[in-house]
Amino acid sequence: MKISVQSNTEQEMSFTLSGATTPFANLIRRYAVNSVPVFAIEEVAIYENNSSFFDEYITHRLGLIPLTTPSKAKLGEEVTLMLDVTGPNTIYSDSLKSTDKNVVPVYSNMPIIKLLDDQNIRMECKAVLATGKKHARHQPGLVAYEHVGDEFKFIIESYGQMPAETILKKVLVKIQESAEEIESELKKSE
Repeated sequence: MKISVQSNTEQEMSFTLSGATTPFANLIRRYAVNSVPVFAIEEVAIYENNSSFFDEYITHRLGLIPLTTPSKAKLGEEVTLMLDVTGPNTIYSDSLKSTDKNVVPVYSNMPIIKLLDDQNIRMECKAVLATGKKHARHQPGLVAYEHVGDEFKFIIESYGQMPAETILKKVLVKIQESAEEIESELKKSE
């Protein structure tokens, strides 16, 4: 197998995979979406919300905000983010204050809610490092490929939690670990 990189930026990477089968190409795509862990807000404790929006609406929006994911973070690790704002004001993602300076919203200008006079929200959010197998909010990006002749043309688009190239590197490590685990189990059964 051979990978030839066509373009590589922080947000997007395109490459060609040759000498591989369709199932292997699909394995890369599936592992990228389901097996690369990223931080996402999972639980929200609501202490105050007198806005015109339901608690569930706001918590859903918070869960969709991509958070930076340090490379050394461990699966299941938790970080707390606080949101305490009074209107009149449009609340953006940079209003979330994290207990870990390495786990913050990727984009500071994502709107969460607009508050009117004397409206306020006060919430405590728990972000957890997990994979897309657990929930779609933990997916690091989109991956697609096209089969052209003997090659597969891939594109990886990162949501911003980590560079697109890092997603691919983590995928290849996960595939290798899975193969070694299967090989180990097969040896035990001999």
